[in-house]
Amino acid sequence: MHQQGASAYQQTAKIVESSRERESALLMKAAAGLQKIKDEWPDSYDSLKPALTFNRKLWTIFMASVTKDDSPLPHDVRQNIANLGMFIMNQTRDILLDVNPQPQQLDVLVRLNRQIAAGLRGM
Repeated sequence: MHQQGASAYQQTAKIVESSRERESALLMKAAAGLQKIKDEWPDSYDSLKPALTFNRKLWTIFMASVTKDDSPLPHDVRQNIANLGMFIMNQTRDILLDVNPQPQQLDVLVRLNRQIAAGLRGM
């Protein structure tokens, strides 16, 4: 019986670990895409909307998963992620609506994605 419990725990740990790794990789991908746009500005302007849309979709999924009742995360962590997600949504909207967006507006999105990705890898 003890062996079955340990085996079940290991399987669950692998699933959670791979989920965190996948989330971290996606956040890093989004950050890299936004950083590339900033670095190649203004030639990269046409890539701005698709990159922001990808990042927004990613954060929409994160926010939806942490606000579910069955989320294993502590309430305060869930609330912090939801708050960050709302901030990112607002920043993204502001950049998309800006008639003359500036590349430095992407800095906060890149930094937050990298920080959350690092946190997921370290968990």
